[in-house]
Amino acid sequence: MPTASNDPSPTPDHPSNRPPTPLTGRRVRAAIVGIGAIGGGSHLPALAQLAEEGETEIVAAVDIDADAVKRFCAEHGIPHGYTDLDRMLAEQRPDLVSICTPPTLHRDQTIAALRAGAWVWCEKPPVPTLADFDAVEAEEGTETGGPYASIVFQHRFGSGSRHVRRLIAEQTLGRPLVAHCQTTWYRDTAYYAVPWRGRWQTEGGGPAMGHGIHQMDLLLDLLGPWSEVRAMAGRLVHDVETEDVSTALVRFENGALATVVNSVLSPDEVSRIRIDCERATVELTHLYGHSNADWSVTPARGTPDADAAAWRDFGADVPSSHLAQLRELVASMRAGERPRSSGADGRTSLELIAALYKSAFTDTTVRRGEIGPGDPYYTAMHGGAPGWAPVPAQASAGTSEEIPA
Repeated sequence: MPTASNDPSPTPDHPSNRPPTPLTGRRVRAAIVGIGAIGGGSHLPALAQLAEEGETEIVAAVDIDADAVKRFCAEHGIPHGYTDLDRMLAEQRPDLVSICTPPTLHRDQTIAALRAGAWVWCEKPPVPTLADFDAVEAEEGTETGGPYASIVFQHRFGSGSRHVRRLIAEQTLGRPLVAHCQTTWYRDTAYYAVPWRGRWQTEGGGPAMGHGIHQMDLLLDLLGPWSEVRAMAGRLVHDVETEDVSTALVRFENGALATVVNSVLSPDEVSRIRIDCERATVELTHLYGHSNADWSVTPARGTPDADAAAWRDFGADVPSSHLAQLRELVASMRAGERPRSSGADGRTSLELIAALYKSAFTDTTVRRGEIGPGDPYYTAMHGGAPGWAPVPAQASAGTSEEIPA
């Protein structure tokens, strides 16, 4: 089983915060944990592309299925396959570990990799709870320039989001005022037949956690800190523990107001972010990834043509992707700097989701920073709420199938 011990305390087999090996003048040694759809379909191609460019080399893969990992390694020219994460870390000493397993495994696997001196690139959702996230962050090598654990939030990366982030940060478009964040996807009954899906213990939440987190994270990356949230959630179609749809109203520290909709009940699937600023509306419409062509800028009446042209000039097209994020992560590794979407920067969307659930299940407004140790929503996204908290007999263990993007 490719998992670490459930005991997070340091042991002789897991030295705490071992400094990472210097990366000057050599390739980054990478390992993939979990070889399903995400590991094989997204992480592997990104790592392989950087390998072609001389930046990385894939030294190992880990999966619970011994035959599958053997075939995977043979097919992709990976020299070492394992079914045991700890053994791989000890024998291969990778610089970077890509974690592509279900959320319930992320905490222990990430901590094991960090203690072995490896940086981590972990699929979303990062971990099921804020308590788990804080436990991971406590293991990072903040005094030694790494290792750090970064979350896969690839929608932040690429030329489109970079351009819009700069326009908003510099207030070129004026103050942001109104925003809409929409993840309306469709998942059928067969999708939830996979045992770990739709369960708090193994998936951490419903579409807010497993699907909408990408657009919510991008919205936060563009608009900055949120201050309060008021939400509703429903279980309208699927026989699951979690919600299958949620809506929320979010106030940001800069005063902007936003609506957020997360659904797996929507046949006409779309991912959308719209931000109305004083001088222009910026909109992104796509599904699972975006390029420059998926963004639009609509200037307010009377805007000079030169300004509008500058706002619409996104530069060379770099689509959002695992590759775009990995390039920046490897650069951070070589510089010994905390990467984006790690630490407090990576925690912000998880905190908003916890607050969304707390608001929906308690019928209250929840403010940023109020969920901490001692709050039931710090250790479980359902917060023990009647009608939402799982019945103990219904809890099930996780598998090593990978989560969808």
